Amino acid sequence: MQSAIKRRSEGNAVTSLSTIDVVVVIAYAIGIFFLAQWVSREKAGHAKDTSDYFLASKALPWWAIGASLIAANISAEQIVGMSGSGYAIGLAIASYEWMAALTLLIVGKWFLPIFLRNEIYTMPQFLEQRFGPTIRTVMAIFWLALYIFVNLTSILWLGSVAVTEVAGVDQDLALIALGVFALVYQLRGGLKAVALTDIVQVTLLVMGGLVISYLTLAQIGGDRGVLGGFSRLTTELPEKFDMILSPDNPFYKDLPGISVLIGGMWIANLSYWGFNQYIIQRALAAKSLPEAQKGMVFAAFLKLLMPVIIVLPGIAAVLLAPELAKPDQAYPTMMGLLPVGLLGLVFAALVGAIIASMASKINSIATIFTLDIYAKARGLNTRAEDDEGRLASERKLVRVGRISAVIATLLAILTARPLLGSLDQAFQYIQEFSGFVTPGITVIFLLGMFWKGATEAGALVGAIGSVLLSLMFWYPANWGGLAALNAVPFLDRMMIVFFISLFLAVIVSLVRPAQEGSNRITMQGVTFTTTKSFNIAGVVVIAILIALYAVWW
Repeated sequence: MQSAIKRRSEGNAVTSLSTIDVVVVIAYAIGIFFLAQWVSREKAGHAKDTSDYFLASKALPWWAIGASLIAANISAEQIVGMSGSGYAIGLAIASYEWMAALTLLIVGKWFLPIFLRNEIYTMPQFLEQRFGPTIRTVMAIFWLALYIFVNLTSILWLGSVAVTEVAGVDQDLALIALGVFALVYQLRGGLKAVALTDIVQVTLLVMGGLVISYLTLAQIGGDRGVLGGFSRLTTELPEKFDMILSPDNPFYKDLPGISVLIGGMWIANLSYWGFNQYIIQRALAAKSLPEAQKGMVFAAFLKLLMPVIIVLPGIAAVLLAPELAKPDQAYPTMMGLLPVGLLGLVFAALVGAIIASMASKINSIATIFTLDIYAKARGLNTRAEDDEGRLASERKLVRVGRISAVIATLLAILTARPLLGSLDQAFQYIQEFSGFVTPGITVIFLLGMFWKGATEAGALVGAIGSVLLSLMFWYPANWGGLAALNAVPFLDRMMIVFFISLFLAVIVSLVRPAQEGSNRITMQGVTFTTTKSFNIAGVVVIAILIALYAVWW
């Protein structure tokens, strides 16, 4: 074990997989592929329609929704990147996970009742029914570009880096293999193939992460065991257990103090968990609203657990491998503690997380292109009165969805290296470009759901204003930008841009009122009353969060 750690600390970033490990990985890949095809099969004589392919027949149970939310979220950039942040920053990075737990409860209680009551398939569809067709098309094109050239390429690139770090395979080969497997994994079955197998992926990911955390703490604790190892971590590295960073902390710009609790992190979380197609699509596919809400609660509890299996190994690596060349080597290095066979299983979990997240995004790209771009442009009607016309449209749209999935994956494979190969911080690439529009997206959806006076003109100004304002803050001083704006922390920038964009959207909406009948979102029958079990679970999550921040403030 120590020799594996020593090799990495000296710069060797490759852990060799034994024959047994390779067999375990191959067996897992074959097993999960055939499981996906089996669970997504249709009854004899029934051809998949758009509801089957894009929304899993609107029949997902709570456990599939919760597990799939986590599987879509957690990938290589989360596991490797957040563990590396634990190595460099400490437990403070866990705020992204812990505050997400509270956000999931808010989405379940306040957003899902509106989406499900109005039978929303996609986020651009909601925008059209609330505001008008222009913003649907604009945002659909934007999301397609973002998902393909930022999200999908990032998962592919960072996933291939992680596979190369651990297994030593050629990175280009790893990139192509991950892309192709993720594509064929969901191509036939659609969302159902992804969501109903994600429970296996998440179970393996959690169990593997817990094993790594256990072994790292046991290694540090020696005769005192796991608890002794954790005690030694908190005693020898107290600076790594500050949840709220002070302004003099070198990482304050990444996590600006109290802003993680009452500032810009809320903007990022509400946009990501509430209005992000490849996340919310799982909840839209629920068999009922209570089932969707139970799934959100399940995901919230899993989010509370994530720092234990991702961040903690990174902090432990500070003692076990203090001379790593890069923080992002922390998690792969700690995998070197695993015995033969178990290493293969945990490596399979890492690859599974990459595949699950990629498959989710590929399916969401296909959903948006097919329903929001192609069907609208061709005037295809899946609600036609005659069955023959409806079925013909349904079959054609499913076929287009599969073709668009293939094209999107090929584009991501071809552009991943040109876009990301020269960047030292690929995760920052995601944050920067997503952060340009996150405040505007949050503005237009919150106004669309909770203010009747919001108009399409106001929404467009809010979205465009968000991008322009973010560019002003980001534009480097050596290019003619303002150094004072560059110095504003990322999360603070999102909060400032959010309020300015909100102000602009409100003013334009008041100046240019909407035409009669443009708002087709109904609130009739929408209830924000939740079940007793949801309320109890929510109180438990909040109590745990209060305790965590009280202890590690």
